[in-house]
Amino acid sequence: MKKLTPPILEFDFLFLYEVFKLNEEKIMASKVTGGKISSAAGRILGNSGTSALQRSLAGSALAQSGTQKVTGKDMEAKASAALKNPNSAATTKALAGSLVSQSEKQR
Repeated sequence: MKKLTPPILEFDFLFLYEVFKLNEEKIMASKVTGGKISSAAGRILGNSGTSALQRSLAGSALAQSGTQKVTGKDMEAKASAALKNPNSAATTKALAGSLVSQSEKQR
């Protein structure tokens, strides 16, 4: 006996898929570098006494500011290491947290 599925189930699936994709795009678009992080990044880049790690994180954060760019794999690894390091400064951890939050969720 062949089981028939109502066509509405197929429509509902496609509709839910489209809704999910739209919501996913909105979530990704909302992950941008905030004003406080951008400001801190600018101050770090303008200060020659900051560490190379801070300057690298700050440059990446500013590059993503106002865009939908995501953090690259290498920068994500640097930021993750900075977050795990108990000796990292609060500003370094703030920049690193911003970058990790903007990385691809599949990684």
